[in-house]
Amino acid sequence: MKKQFTRYCLLLFLMGCTVINFTYAQQGQITGKVADSDSGEGIPGVSVLVKGTTRGAITDLDGNYTISAGSNDVLVFSFIGFTTIEEAIGNRSVINVALSASIQALNEVIVVGYGTQERKEITSAVTSVKAEDFNQGTVNDPRQLLQGKVAGLQIARPGGNPNGGFAMRLRGISSIGENSEPLIVIDGVIGGSLATVDPNDIESMDVLKDGSAAAIYGTRGSAGVILVTTKTGKTGRTIVEYNGSMAIENVARTISVMSADEYRQVPGMVDLGGNTNWLDEVTRTGFTHVHNLSLGGGSASTAYRVSINSRNAEGVGINSGFNALNARLNLTQRALKDKAIFTVNISNTSIDRRFGNENSFRYAIVSNPTVPVFDPNPQTPNFGGYYERDIFDWFNPVSIAEQNIADGRESRLLASIRGEYNFTSKFRAAVFYATQRETDWRGNYSPKTAKFGGGFGRNGLAEIRNDERLNDLFETTLHYDTQAGRVGMAFLGGYSFQEFFNQGNRMQAGDFLTDVNTYNNIGQALDLENGLASISSYANENRLVAFFGRANFNWEDTYLLSISARYEGSSRFGENNKWGLFPAVSAGVNLANIIDIPTVSAMKVRASYGRTGTQPNQSYISLFRFGRTGNFFYNDRFVPSFGPVSNPNPDLAWEKKDEYNFGVDFVMLNNRLDGSFDYYTRVTTGMLLPINVPVPPNLFPTTILNIGEMVNSGIEFMVNYQAIQKSQFRWTTGFNFSTLRTNLRSLSSGDFSFGDVNYRSNFGSPGQNLTQLIRVQENGPLGQIWGPIFDGVNENGSPRLKVINGTAVDDNGNPVYCNCNDDRTQLGTAYPTFNFGFNNTINYKNWDLNFFFRGSIGHYLINSYRGFYENTESTTVQNYNIVNTKYYDPSIKVAQYNSSHVEKADFVVLDNATLGYNFNLGQGRNVTRLRTFISVQNPFIFTGYTGVDPEVRYTDPESNNDPLAPGIERRATYFTTTITTLGINVSF
Repeated sequence: MKKQFTRYCLLLFLMGCTVINFTYAQQGQITGKVADSDSGEGIPGVSVLVKGTTRGAITDLDGNYTISAGSNDVLVFSFIGFTTIEEAIGNRSVINVALSASIQALNEVIVVGYGTQERKEITSAVTSVKAEDFNQGTVNDPRQLLQGKVAGLQIARPGGNPNGGFAMRLRGISSIGENSEPLIVIDGVIGGSLATVDPNDIESMDVLKDGSAAAIYGTRGSAGVILVTTKTGKTGRTIVEYNGSMAIENVARTISVMSADEYRQVPGMVDLGGNTNWLDEVTRTGFTHVHNLSLGGGSASTAYRVSINSRNAEGVGINSGFNALNARLNLTQRALKDKAIFTVNISNTSIDRRFGNENSFRYAIVSNPTVPVFDPNPQTPNFGGYYERDIFDWFNPVSIAEQNIADGRESRLLASIRGEYNFTSKFRAAVFYATQRETDWRGNYSPKTAKFGGGFGRNGLAEIRNDERLNDLFETTLHYDTQAGRVGMAFLGGYSFQEFFNQGNRMQAGDFLTDVNTYNNIGQALDLENGLASISSYANENRLVAFFGRANFNWEDTYLLSISARYEGSSRFGENNKWGLFPAVSAGVNLANIIDIPTVSAMKVRASYGRTGTQPNQSYISLFRFGRTGNFFYNDRFVPSFGPVSNPNPDLAWEKKDEYNFGVDFVMLNNRLDGSFDYYTRVTTGMLLPINVPVPPNLFPTTILNIGEMVNSGIEFMVNYQAIQKSQFRWTTGFNFSTLRTNLRSLSSGDFSFGDVNYRSNFGSPGQNLTQLIRVQENGPLGQIWGPIFDGVNENGSPRLKVINGTAVDDNGNPVYCNCNDDRTQLGTAYPTFNFGFNNTINYKNWDLNFFFRGSIGHYLINSYRGFYENTESTTVQNYNIVNTKYYDPSIKVAQYNSSHVEKADFVVLDNATLGYNFNLGQGRNVTRLRTFISVQNPFIFTGYTGVDPEVRYTDPESNNDPLAPGIERRATYFTTTITTLGINVSF
């Protein structure tokens, strides 16, 4: 695989080199000064570029510059926060210019579905984040670039696992039975994988938040859309850029437990004579290094950019991390006097992963600190020298991390080609084809000596998994732009065909003669002969066909109207409902163009409606299917059984989401302050849910039906302010804020019901396996954490639980307590009341400083560690450590889940702070830019929560990531980390 990747990178490099075009001209020295038009002071750091080339200069601290250019050249002066201007040189040798504050907030170009619009024309809820506004520091996943930056978009990854996934929610959960992640579109490829894009290659990310903006994508737009645009080459000589960094990563938060000395003071604890800090034993200082090299440039007809990216990340957990290689080519070719434009984008990513095991963190927290890591008795080598105890639910944390192997290899290829022909200045047509190929391989092995992982009990246990996903997209579009009097009109029409194919296989087997080959020789497993091996495979496909159109009307940037529709068909639905219509309409008026509002440049009021849909995440569920249902024991061996696995439902249809949005966009104070406000309501009907049905007449006990109704509503506010704009000192600040409420209006339809009250996820500890934690209630809010109320401790050390539904006092007026879980109430909500982000960028002379705070307020978390290990007496607690937080009470001797284990988890985190220095480079040097920086991520988390990470939990990992069971911090949580990064940015 690595050889293939190397050949691929070389091919991309050679393709890029073939389109390099150098131009030269007779040149002389041009000098001058760039000043602020308001104050007259010189502006340092202004980019002075010879148009169409890469020859450039940067103004010094007084705003002076010197550059080599010819008499026929044009100089381009640009600086953030100011209007870019161009000056033809002619016979001049001295050119002084004055820059004025820009109106970028009004004229900013934003990517929307199948096109672009200026911000002043947009009538939907859309937020654009450019590269200069991305989160900084060590960012290994594109999602991290947006975390906390967009009001209403929540991105969470509890803990610091380098291989951990991110949960993304835009305006809350969009479906309780299907996917709630926003649709990703990469350079026009619908459903593109973010693993194909290196963060260094991203130019902008545009978030379509409301239904009117997302309806053009139909069935996939129900959870919002994120449009990713990658960097492209610019006309001119070749620009070589290198961005490199090295980082160290350390544990930032765990959960407090007793030391060995403290543990020995607790009566009844088992003392084995050791003094082990298990948290130190399973963690390390992780090192990460990132390298990005790119070449870009072009001629009047060709533009190209080639990049190669390398990332090597070690997690703080033993044997966790990844190595990633990525190569990308973006090429644009113009022909036939610019009437024909061809664009080719190719990206390939190869990732080797070491997953480690998060359970090593779990057992490191709770393991007896007097237990040694290694067995002091060499005569008992059963567990490879690691000390293990033959007791319930106790495993050596170091053995878990070091003995068990969990590897992965991933390959991602994304390639697209687009051809566009301009028949006239008003009419153009385009054809687009893209293909995405993804392969995932996993190899796990638990050796014979590993108690955890099953290897000891199975004489070695191996598992191999292969998955392949193919995605082919073909689209054609027609665009017509015209002007009728004072009304500008833009029309779009298109056709889309997309085909998906997935296949894979899995194999698990044990009983090996040796551990030497790990998972690489699974065919030698004796389980293949005794019937204990497990082998499976799958294949499925589905197709989407769509016709779509949009019409935009603009009356002198004052009155705006947009109408769109997508008519889409999916093979995943029943034969009676394969097609769905997704219309949208939005309108806006710029009040600043009608009435004179002091200090206001723009005040656009807008309203919109849009319908989107959701399709199932599985194929064939509307059909009657026959498959394997389990095993039965016959004739001394297990024999597979087969039967119905689904009922037919020819009426299975889309989930429908109707969203209403009211918003205001504003620019004021001489264009120094801009922002937006939105209020929305999203109504989801016909949710795709598995419903219990009678057998007979049905052949299978559950059927996927369209049932119920859910409502999301909230407000969003974003503001950016150029607080100080002096020549040598600039300060820009931004703030975003959002609220959300989700209500399950109905969980029934006709004779069928999901249940007006439904409980999800159990606590999982001995004696509490039936203690369910989350209540799902018809006509109630989502995320209700449920349980009994703690009211002190009785004489036996057991928690006293309040009687809620019955009599709270006896005949004598004495309190009566419930010794069961029958009396339960809502103890908190899993979702925040509001979320916010606060960003600041300060430039002083050659220095730049950026720091960003993010927070969530109002949510609660169930602290599983405290519920399991805060007590001092139970059948096995003498073998565990004791969680020693501020809530620890030695009088509580018996574990029983109650309200005291539900904690308010409000937090404010300094996500990242970056300090950089830009060196002044004289003329005639090969290096045109040199910047060094230091960055720190998560140095401070302000919270009262005593668990590992106060981050919001949107699903329950121990209940198959159930979206109806948020708000639980389970015990196998990777520790949170702090990252310190040193880096350099160089341009040639």
